[in-house]
Amino acid sequence: MANLASYPQAEQIKELLDSSSKVLIVQPDNPDGDSLGSAIAIEQILMLMGKETEIICGIKIPSYLAYLPGWDRVSQEVSINFDLAILLDTSSLSLIENLTNNVSQPISLRKKPLIVIDHHATSSTIDYATISLVDPEAAATSQVIYALAKQLNLELNNGARNALAASILSDTLGLTTENVNAQTIYTIAELVDSGVSLADLESTRRSYMRKSPDLMHYKGQLLERISYFNNDRIAVLTIPWPEIERYSPLYNPPMLVLEDMRFTTGTDIAIVFKIYPQGKITAKIRSNHGFPIAAKLAESFGGGGHDYASGFKLTDGRDADQLINDVISKASHLLDNED
Repeated sequence: MANLASYPQAEQIKELLDSSSKVLIVQPDNPDGDSLGSAIAIEQILMLMGKETEIICGIKIPSYLAYLPGWDRVSQEVSINFDLAILLDTSSLSLIENLTNNVSQPISLRKKPLIVIDHHATSSTIDYATISLVDPEAAATSQVIYALAKQLNLELNNGARNALAASILSDTLGLTTENVNAQTIYTIAELVDSGVSLADLESTRRSYMRKSPDLMHYKGQLLERISYFNNDRIAVLTIPWPEIERYSPLYNPPMLVLEDMRFTTGTDIAIVFKIYPQGKITAKIRSNHGFPIAAKLAESFGGGGHDYASGFKLTDGRDADQLINDVISKASHLLDNED
C-alpha cells in the first residue's frame, strides 16, 4: 500500500495555524470542484481547531458546484479582520485578480502571513507567500490537504472527509486522469474506510448536473458553432459577453460542451474562449490522452494548469481574433512536436 506524502513545510504551517485565530480561505477566480472542496475541507478542519474562518472567491460560485455542501458559505467580500490567509488550488497572481482588484473592497494578501497550497506544476507568480506547499505529484489540491492533515494529526469530521473525496473525484474525472497515482487511490480508500460513500457523492453531483430546457437548447447552439482546425485536431469555440452574462448564473458555458468537443473523432485538443468587455479574454483548454500539451499551451499565454486541463486569462486588451489565431498556431506547433 502506498504511503502518503510527507511535507517539510508541515510544522511551519502548524505553527502559523496555532498562532492565528481568524483565517481567510481564498479560492481562485475560476473555482472548480477541487478548489471549492479543498476550501470547505480546510474550513471544517480549522473549525475543529477553534478558529474563525471565512471562504472567499472573486466570483459567485457556479450553480453546478452546489452539490458540495458549504458552497453557500463562500463570500465575495471579506468580513473578518484575518490573521492568516490560505490560498488554495492556485499559485498564480492572475487567478486572484478579481479579489485583489475589487473596486469596492480590494483585498491585500501581502499584509498578513499567507500559505499557498496547490498541486499545479506551473511556476508560482506569488512571490510574497510565507509558505508555499505545491505538490505536482498530487492529482488534486485536496490530496495535498489530506496528506498534510494526516501528517499533523489534524481532526477530520464528516464534512471535511466528504469535501476532500468529492474534490479529488472532480479534479480526476472519477480517478481516470493520467495524474492519478497510488497515493490518490490510497487517499480515496482511507476516506471510504472512514465512512465516505462515493455512490452518495456521485448521486448528489448528478442531481445538480440536470439542466433546464433553455440550457439544453443553448448547448445545441454552442455545438453548432464549433470550428475545427489542423485537420480537425483542434476544436475551438468562442462565447461572447451577452451569452456569458445570460447563462453563467445558470451554468459555466464552456463546461456545457468541452467534453463533447474533445471527444470529436480526430480531435486532440479543445479550446473555449470567453470574450468579456474591457479587453478581458479567458480560455479553457482540454486535451486528450496521449497529447499532454494543455499546460504548455496555457503557459504560452500567461496561464497554467495540468497536462490535460488548463486555462489562461488575459486583460491587456489584445484583439480577440488575433489571439485565437495565435493560440491555434501554438496548439498546432505543440501537437506537431508530440507527433
